[in-house]
Parts: sequence; structure tokens; C-alpha cells
Amino acid sequence: MFNHGGECGIGNVVPWAGRLWATTYSPHDPLGNDHDGLHEITPDLEIIKRKESIGGTSPGRLIHRESQQLFIGPYAIDEKGNVRVIPYERMPGRHTAIARHLTEPSRKVYYFTMEEGMYEVDVNTLEVRTLYLDSNMTPDGNDGGPRLPGYHGKGGYSGQGFAVYANNGRIGTGGITGGGGLVDLSNNSGCLAAWDGTWGGELSSEGWQIIHERQFTEVTGPGGIQGNESEGDPVWSTGWDHRSLILKLLDNGEWSTFRLPKADYSYGGLHGWHTEWPRIRQVGPEGQYLMNHHGMWFDFPGEFSEEYHPAPRPIASHLKITGDFARWEDQIVFGCDDNAVNRWPGSNLTGQSHSNLWFSTWEQLKDNGNPYGWGGPWVSDEVQEGRASDPFAFPGFRNRQLHLSQLNNYPITFKLEIDKDGRGNWEELTSLTVPAHGYIHHKFSDKIRAEWIRLTPEMSGKYVTAYFHLGKGGGVQQDPEMFKALAPASPKSPRSVGLLYTRGEDTGTLQFGAWSVDADGKTTESGYYEMDEDLKLKKVDDENLFRDVKQKASIEADGFKIDEASVIITDHWDNRYRLPKGDPAFDNPTEFGIPRMKRELATERDTLNLHGSIYYLPRENSGGVANMKPIATHNKRITDFCTWRGLTVLAGCRTDFQEESEHFRMSDDGKVGLWIGDYDDLWKLGKPKGVGGPWKNTDVQANIPSDPYIMTGYDKKSLELSHNADSPIVFTIELNVTRNFIAVSDQFGRWSSYENITVQPGDKRTFHFPEGFSAHWVRLVADKDCNASAIFTYT
Repeated sequence: MFNHGGECGIGNVVPWAGRLWATTYSPHDPLGNDHDGLHEITPDLEIIKRKESIGGTSPGRLIHRESQQLFIGPYAIDEKGNVRVIPYERMPGRHTAIARHLTEPSRKVYYFTMEEGMYEVDVNTLEVRTLYLDSNMTPDGNDGGPRLPGYHGKGGYSGQGFAVYANNGRIGTGGITGGGGLVDLSNNSGCLAAWDGTWGGELSSEGWQIIHERQFTEVTGPGGIQGNESEGDPVWSTGWDHRSLILKLLDNGEWSTFRLPKADYSYGGLHGWHTEWPRIRQVGPEGQYLMNHHGMWFDFPGEFSEEYHPAPRPIASHLKITGDFARWEDQIVFGCDDNAVNRWPGSNLTGQSHSNLWFSTWEQLKDNGNPYGWGGPWVSDEVQEGRASDPFAFPGFRNRQLHLSQLNNYPITFKLEIDKDGRGNWEELTSLTVPAHGYIHHKFSDKIRAEWIRLTPEMSGKYVTAYFHLGKGGGVQQDPEMFKALAPASPKSPRSVGLLYTRGEDTGTLQFGAWSVDADGKTTESGYYEMDEDLKLKKVDDENLFRDVKQKASIEADGFKIDEASVIITDHWDNRYRLPKGDPAFDNPTEFGIPRMKRELATERDTLNLHGSIYYLPRENSGGVANMKPIATHNKRITDFCTWRGLTVLAGCRTDFQEESEHFRMSDDGKVGLWIGDYDDLWKLGKPKGVGGPWKNTDVQANIPSDPYIMTGYDKKSLELSHNADSPIVFTIELNVTRNFIAVSDQFGRWSSYENITVQPGDKRTFHFPEGFSAHWVRLVADKDCNASAIFTYT
């Protein structure tokens, strides 16, 4: 699905009246537009853009059971597929959620907008009553609205006597540096709020209460897209802060808080723009609920309530960014947000925004990234004696570890308790004592079975961190056969290479400016090619188009360099970080030049391709390089990559391989080829691995930390240390487990001392980290000036 906006997301997908219905959206069109719209998809996957379309940004949807209508954005669709429209003149705003009415649910529904607008709509006449003005329509414009903290509304739902509304952003945090200064994601942003139906005027806050002033997205309940059937049914809401994901429960009139790990930090910007619409929907073959948030799919318990609240089980990590999902034709269909013209910051590498539907099954979801994540109840927080932390999810992960630190002048003992059955029956598991200004690491046995874990300090203290690292990184499986068309790392491997650009002008084609490389490494132009919707790669004799692709898709060489020790990448604030090396052939550019380093393969985050490995890279206002993670190591000569029509396309294929398949397309002249697949297929390239470190024959100053070196997402880890001094050197291994340390100084405990290793003159010491050990970043400190090497091997 294509549009003419800066972004083309698919915000909702709903089976109804024998069809699948979906709307596309542009970033900010509260009064609609002429290029987005309502799409009807037939069982044989014909996509029909309805003539009633009025565009806009409207991912809200509700099936109104009494009138047997689907309300989807500004459209009402009856059980026969007839469409009626609510004009934006009557109901302006970005319609983010639709909910059942508190007092007249059989004949009215609520519409919520992203800028605090709220409307009451008669399901029969479509008459609209404005309850609260959308702030786009107020004199101050798009300021988020006067009633609630935050802006950028997401979810809305009715239950337990309240209309509950979530927003996930804060005005003034849309720039690269997050509203002035560095990105401190511990700042408040967004809110979860509840309205009891008391109305005091279009700008009044009467009847509203703030439940939790943090970033929230989904609000739903066991009734899902149809709304709860009973007033007593619970309400669920998902959100996050800098510590972890947050799961809120409203049941029997009381709110409870639970926490879960994040699998990906790229969603975390304070403006809220990087999430799209995380959902909880009933899509499993046996009625299971699927929850997605921060790069993880969870099996969400449909019976989640005050009485019984088992923890959501992780299914897999994922890369795709989606706006909605539903069960249709015995599959799960996702509406994605794939390829956007808008790019902040950096060059535009696509000619037209577009996205596609993605089909999977419940079982196939498990074949992506391993369940792997991080989070905790405290990050540099003040804790009170005897006050327990929020419960943190415990099941479904291997290698469960806890990093615990505090910066007080006395030791603190923490009691760890587990809830084995999800019914609030807590029992003590163990106690851990952290020395003054200290840190400890604790690994839990895989044999421990529990739903939730919590910590209770025996003394009050400040700057306390309790942060879990759970699971193993990388993909669930490797599939070399899938990628056999890709050229190996050797610069003399015969291959086709080139530049990729998604063409605009409503052509829907993929442009490929291609070169051929022979066995001697010599590069010659092959020409210009286009791939159409039938996945046919055709040679086109057009020098102007070839020249345009060279210009539009040119590769920028800045942002990284390679030294003897490792790969160095620099962020927006000139902080240096280091990454492992893969095949030594990547140390030097080929005759073609360097491969593309980064590009969007899903909206509002980058995929990074460096020295044979692929990483997920958040935008700067979601933490940037400090918050990155590895996806896979391939050691293939990939020169460019892009998203097109929902597919991931890789350039850099062997010229001696011409077997067309699901994942390889050869050009009609037989000279060049392209790999095609799904974004989440990249997990199958191979587990992250590599060799490197902060120092290799490097002059080191005493007590000056090295550059941070990435650790998260790798399995077996060892460190080799050596030096040239004529006396023993003590090396301290320091860990960062929470990332985002660029925003605060070391005095707040973002770095913890893990191990001291003494290396005698002329010796080499190898330190093996415990199995499954994980931190986000690691660095070294030497106690004397020397020339030293510190090299990590990740396998």
C-alpha cells in the first residue's frame, strides 16, 4: 500500500463482513488527506481502495456488537460491507482509539484522538458530539491538550466504570537531542488517565484522574476489539519507562502495576513517535492473546486479573514494526510500517512511502529472535526500607540474571521473593547483600519456576539499581541454505553488487544500479535494473535512471572507522563505542568501495551493517548507539539493503549462483541478482559473534576507562589481557547493564566494577565469563600507564 505522505503505516487490520479491512496513515493529518484511505482486502488478496476514503491518521477500531458495525477510523461498516463516513469537519483529529460508551453502550461509542480530542458518536445516525476539543483545533495548535500531561495519544478503552486513555509522548522532545541537552530517558513523559464520565466542558479536566505519569500505549481488556462484555471485566494497559515495560491492571476498582523486560530500546523516545500501536489481540488458534511491545511478542494470559495474574510468556524477539494484527483465514496478519520518505536525521533513501501486510502463524512467530531482554524495577532509584519493588516477570527465559548495585556508605541486604502461581502468594527465594558503593551479579537456576519476582530492601538507600538480563541473543535457528546466494566476504569472490532505491512516482518498482566484480576483484558497471511487483528483475537501458540511482542512493562513508583492535562507531554527541570484527576481509574497502553502513528496514530505527554483522540501531532520541543490539553475524559481502513492498532486499550475490528461488532473483540478462526475504529472516543469518576489544597494543593511561565495547546479545565470552610493563598491572572490568549512560555521569552508578584481574609482566591472562553472562557494554581500566591489549572473543 502506497501513499504520498512522509510515512505510510497500516494502522489497523480487522476481519469483517467476509473481508479484511485496513487503513493507511500519514504522520500528521488531523483533517484527512487525498492519498490515504480505507482498504478492503479479499480472501484472494486483492486490495481495493474504497471510494469513500478520506485519508488521515486513524488507527482506531471497534466492533460494535449491538449494531453489528465495524468502526475503523472515520468509517462505519455494516455486516454487509456497506461503508458510511464521518467527515473530518464534524470530527477532526487523528482517531487513535474507539471505545464503548459508559452510559449508552448500545447506541453510542467514544472516539479518542492523539491530541486529547474526545467525541461521542451515535452508531445509527453518526451524529457527533464534541466532548473535548482536539488540540489541533485550539488557538495554541498541536500542544497536546490542556487536560492531561503528555500528548501523542494511543489507546482508549472502557471498563470498570471508566473510559481509560493512554498517551506516550511529551511536547518539545522531537528533536535529535530530546528537548535540549542529552537524551535522559528517565524524564517523565506521557500518561495513563481515567475518566468517570463527569463532563465539565470541552477544555475541562473535571472527572479525569492521572493513573500513572509515564509513556503508555495499549488499553484493552478480555473483550478485545469488541469491548468488555461485563462491567466487572478487567482493563489492561501497557507502557514503559526507562526501567522496563509496565503492565497495568484495573480490576475491582483498583490499579496494580507489573513489569516486564524490553527486547529492544529503539522504541523509547520521550516524544513517543517510535512505537506505532503496540496491541494485545486474541489471534491464537486456541484463543491465545498476542501482546507486542518493545520488540517482543508475548503470549498474554486472557484471564489476567486481580485474583489470577500469571506473567505473559515471551514468544520471540522481532524486528518488524507493526500498527495492528488480527487472525484472518487461519493466519495472523500484521499491518506494518515499513518504508517512509521521512528520515530524521540523514538522507532520504526512498522515493515513496509504502508498507505491506505480513502473514504468519502462531507457531511461526517462534522462529524469529530468541526471547531475550532486559529491565528491572529500579535504575538509580531511591528505595525505602521494607517496601517491595513492583513484581517483575520471571518465566519463559533461560539465563536469568540480576545485576544489583547501590551507592550508599553502608551495605544493603535485599530479600528476593517469588510468586509461584500468579495469585499474589509471595515466598522468600534468597537474600543478597550489596556492599557499600558496591555491585553484585546473581544468576538464577533454570529450575526455579515462578510467575513474578520482587525485591525488598532491608534499609533505605539512594541510587539503587536492580536490573535483569534474561535469555540469549540471536535467532532461534540458522539457515545457511536460505542465504546461499549471497557472496562470501572475500573481495575476490565473483559477485554482483550495487545500490538500491525504491522508486516513487506511483511506479511501485525497485531500482538497482549494478556492478559486477570478477575473481580478481575488478569492478565493472553492469547497468540499471528494475524489479516489479511480480519480482522480475529486468535490465533497463536508461543512463539517466542509472545516474539518478547513483546520486540518490550514494553511500556515505562517515560514522565509523576500523583500527587494529575493533570497529569504532561515533554517535551524534561524538561519543565513541566499539564493536567486534568479523572476517578480516572487511578491514579494507574493495574497488567498489565500502558497503552501506546503515539504513531503515522498518520505520524510525536503523539497521546497521558493519564488518560482517547486523545490528539494530535506535534513533538518537531513543538513545542512539548506546542502546543498540546485535541481530546476526553473516560475514557476507552485502553492499546495500533496503525494504521494498514489505520485503527486505540485499545486494551482493554470487554471479556463479543462478538458481532462482523464493529468496533469490536473477536478472533477465543473467548478469546480476538480488536476495529477497523478510526482515525477521535476518535472524537466521547466524548467531552474533566476533573478535575485538578496546585496546590492541594501545598506550593506556592509568585509571582512564577505555571506550565502551558491546557485550549484549552474544553467547560465550572470553577476554584476553596482556601488557608490556615491567611490573604487574591490575585491570578492572567495568560493566554497564542499563545503557543510556550518555545522559548522566559515572557518579550515578551507570558503570559497575565486576572483576579485577592481575597480569604479570610478559604474561597473557584469559578470563572466561560465566555461561550466559550478559551486560550491555563493557570497558577496561588499568591501574598503571602501559601499552596493553584487551581482546574479547564472542562465539
